[in-house]
Amino acid sequence: MKFIIGLGNPGSEYQKNRHNVGFMLIDQLAEDWGAGVSWQSNNKLKAEIAKVNSAILIKPQNYMNNSGQVARQVIGFYEKNLDLNDVIVIHDDLDIKLGEYKIQFGKGPKAHNGLIDLDRHLGGSDYWHIRVGVDNRVGERSGISGADYVLANFTTEELSKLSQINQSLINQLKDMIEK
Repeated sequence: MKFIIGLGNPGSEYQKNRHNVGFMLIDQLAEDWGAGVSWQSNNKLKAEIAKVNSAILIKPQNYMNNSGQVARQVIGFYEKNLDLNDVIVIHDDLDIKLGEYKIQFGKGPKAHNGLIDLDRHLGGSDYWHIRVGVDNRVGERSGISGADYVLANFTTEELSKLSQINQSLINQLKDMIEK
């Protein structure tokens, strides 16, 4: 069984933040799968969970920097022996330009507190990273700190650029799950 974890922050105020690109893409993945996919809120596990084919989709419902404990609890609920090779994490990445992405095993950005917490609770970083580029700090935005930048909303133009990569990325994710 594969576990796909979309990283983000819960709450409508964060919905269009750059930091929530993991939630955005996992929602799109569930929508693309269509009928029969519905999110279930599990208050005990503090997550929204959807079962699709041979995959469990997970949206931790605590803040990004504390995603690891929730992810580990949900995975432990379904699998007693965790194989990190079965974990796929979708997350924002300031090391990659907006509109680009990388799928890599065991390699994430230089600094990402959500991933640091995930690594600690999963026992390592040797899982699949879907690194979605969100960096578009040009012009007047060039001096914004990374922490402030990822908590700001995407502009309409940025959302449009992001949507251009979604289908390609979703197709690759589906291929990874079906292997």
